[in-house]
Amino acid sequence: MSAFSTARAGVLAFVFAINALGGTAHAAAYALRDSVADPADVQPSPAAEPFGLPTSVLSDGPLRAKWLEVEQTIAKEAAIIAGCGNDPARCTSRPAIKFLEIVKVAAAREGLARLGEVNRAVNLAIRPVSDRAQYGVEDRWASPLATLASGAGDCEDYAIAKLVALRAAGVPADDLRLVIIRETTTGEDHAVVTARTDGRWRVLDNRTFVMIDDSGLSKYRPLFAIDAEGAKRFEQPMFAQAVRSMMQVRPAEIDTHDPASDTDMSATAPGTQAAASDELVLTLPM
Repeated sequence: MSAFSTARAGVLAFVFAINALGGTAHAAAYALRDSVADPADVQPSPAAEPFGLPTSVLSDGPLRAKWLEVEQTIAKEAAIIAGCGNDPARCTSRPAIKFLEIVKVAAAREGLARLGEVNRAVNLAIRPVSDRAQYGVEDRWASPLATLASGAGDCEDYAIAKLVALRAAGVPADDLRLVIIRETTTGEDHAVVTARTDGRWRVLDNRTFVMIDDSGLSKYRPLFAIDAEGAKRFEQPMFAQAVRSMMQVRPAEIDTHDPASDTDMSATAPGTQAAASDELVLTLPM
C-alpha cells in the first residue's frame, strides 16, 4: 500500500471514529489476549492515563462547552478532508490539502517517529498568536482547518490540530489526550497533546520539537484531559486527601465550631475550591 493510500485509509478511519465519539464501540475494539504469556515475556502494563492520575468525566462547565463546540466543527471538517483524500485533483480546500500532507508523511512512519512528525509539522505550520490579537477575544478554540487556513493560533489550537492529525494518521484514539496543564510557579495554563507509544506517554508541545515523557513535566500540574469520551478532570491526590480528612470530622465536633470565627472560611471543600478555580481559568498562553 502506498503512503498516500495509507494516509487516505487513515483519514477515512478517522471520519468513522469522529462519528462514533461517545459510543461504546470504541471500548469494545480493545480485547484481552486469550493466551497466557510466559512470565519472562510479561511487560509492565501501560499507564491508563498520562501523569498516572485517574480522571473523572465533566458533565458540564465552560471547558466541556468549548470542546463540544469545536468537536462539532471537527466532525464537519472530517467530511471535507475525506472528500479531498478521495479526489485530491478536485479538492478546493487548501487547508485540507495541507492537513492531508501532514497525515501522509506521518502515516508512513511508525511509533515515536509518527508522533514526532506530526509535532514538527504542526509546529512549523502555525505561528503563535494570542486569541486576543487574532480574534479579539480572550479564549477561542479553533478547528484544525481553520487554524491551518490562518496559519496562526495559540497553544490549544496547536494541540487540537495535532490531536486530529494523529488520529487521522492511525494513532488509536485511546492513546491520545489533549491535556491542559498548569505551571506551578507562575499559575499559567498551557495546552499540549499526550500520546502513548510503547506504554509511555509522550508530550507534544508547540514550544519545542522535543517530546518528553509525562514524568518530565515536574513543574506542571495536569488539570484536564480531552479524549474520545469527552472532557475529563484529573483527580488531584492532595485535594482528595483533604476532602477525605474533612469527611472524617464527627458531627459533634462540627457543632462546637463558633460560626463567627468561620466567616472567612469557604463552605466548600478544598478539592471543590480548587476544581472551581481550575475550570474558571481557561484563557491559555501560547
